[in-house]
Amino acid sequence: MTAVMKGVRILEVAEHTFVPAASAILADWGAEVIKIEHVERGDAMRGLMSSGIALMNTNVHVLLEHSNRGKQSLGLDLTTADGIDILYRLATTCDVFLTNKLPGVRTKLRIEREHLREHNARMIYVSGTGHGERGPEIERGSYDSLGFWARAGVASGVMRPEADMVPSPPGPAFGDSIGAMTIAGGIMGALFHRERTGEAITVDVSLLGVGMWAQAASIALALQMGQPMTPPPLNTPTRNPLVASYKTQDNRHIALTCLQAIRYWPDMCRVIGRPECIDDPRFADHQSLADHGDEAASIVREAFASAPLADWRVRLADFSGQWAVVQTTLEVVDDPQAVANGYVQDLETADGIPFRLVAAPVQYGGAPSTPSRAPLFNEHGDAILASIGLDEEQIIDLKIRGVVA
Repeated sequence: MTAVMKGVRILEVAEHTFVPAASAILADWGAEVIKIEHVERGDAMRGLMSSGIALMNTNVHVLLEHSNRGKQSLGLDLTTADGIDILYRLATTCDVFLTNKLPGVRTKLRIEREHLREHNARMIYVSGTGHGERGPEIERGSYDSLGFWARAGVASGVMRPEADMVPSPPGPAFGDSIGAMTIAGGIMGALFHRERTGEAITVDVSLLGVGMWAQAASIALALQMGQPMTPPPLNTPTRNPLVASYKTQDNRHIALTCLQAIRYWPDMCRVIGRPECIDDPRFADHQSLADHGDEAASIVREAFASAPLADWRVRLADFSGQWAVVQTTLEVVDDPQAVANGYVQDLETADGIPFRLVAAPVQYGGAPSTPSRAPLFNEHGDAILASIGLDEEQIIDLKIRGVVA
């Protein structure tokens, strides 16, 4: 892979996933990322394993690895004068400052844009928040299950009208990871702008904004129709039998999305062993197939229920329409396309324990990025401090006084 971010240095004061995962992506692409962590506990994500929120193998904190791979770690007390001075000295060497601290905290710590720009006028200042940089709730924190999932309309967009419950996100860091890619793209755009004009601009991304963008097409339709977008009731008549999911004999599901139903109907009839349906007048053209969509869907449903998934993989191999098996998060790892494109990469912890992570979804130069492990807490502390001119005695003194870990 071409390391498109090589030579870019990023200074991060952030925790959890939404913002840290953005610099993790950039580290995958060659950026140098210095992660500033709380001087005693480190990134709050390090404690998540024992919080009861996520179930994990205690040998590998994969959620921490996902959002912090490839970084350097320095434990630093930003509430002290010496600590903030070290941050400023690091800032003079960096291209980007990245944070998810709320405005009030940023002001209190003196890490707002104006504070950093006093030391590096060319630094791009990036903030990731729950609800944006303006408005009455800028000081309210959030998580992706709130700002992205619940508030932005994503949850209601998948909530079945028959169910009296709000669905949970499909997994941890769902909106965080999408938002992180958005932040990474914003940073690259800002760097490109600086390269062309010399101007260092700010970048701000929020979970609410990312969630609304993910729902942008639905929001546009909702505004046009004057009603919110929700899934249709289960008894809604089918007009396109080839845009649906069908259960197999072994209780697996196959999803079809053939938007031009009449184009693919003859081939589907062949696949399911019902060639007589090709010339059935009920399904002879686009309108008749739409008018008799429920009947066509019943035929397809019965056929898929007659054989297991393994058989359907073979039968559908040459089908001209668009289809996919509804896979689990374990199955997709071994998907032939995922394997061929290197979408999952092998890593090892500092102790040599193997684990696997999804690679960044953008590939440069015809090859996937190869992430490296996340740092141990303060693993690079001494080296980072030495890089800004501190000698061994000064570093020891800072440690004794609790300024650095």
